[in-house]
Amino acid sequence: MSGEEMPRALVVFSGKAELAWLRLLRRGFRHCFVVVETQAGWLCLNPLAHRTALDLWPLALEFDVAGWLRDQGLIVVEARLIQPPRRQAPVSLYSCVEAVKRVLGIHAAWVVTPWQLYRYLTNAENNP
Repeated sequence: MSGEEMPRALVVFSGKAELAWLRLLRRGFRHCFVVVETQAGWLCLNPLAHRTALDLWPLALEFDVAGWLRDQGLIVVEARLIQPPRRQAPVSLYSCVEAVKRVLGIHAAWVVTPWQLYRYLTNAENNP
């Protein structure tokens, strides 16, 4: 990764729901987190209900992180980090989706559930 290149990001979706109300969300899309490639490995930002976990996974850059996550039954989408316009992001409740959107630079106010984020990211127009 050169100094001018934007790092790769992987958005990861899970169907696990430890909180009862999360079971109302679409099966397979009840939580999301983001993993960003850095020179030191992969930085994982996992926004949980009780805290936000920030962990460095010191893996070789050639390691297939997406495949490893998929092997654990997770859904993985490669995403671009974009430079959004320099204006206030839409006001929203803090959630795993909102945290991931902020990392990626997404200002789509209508994207509020993990399923909506998945659909947004898998639309080629939004994530070429």
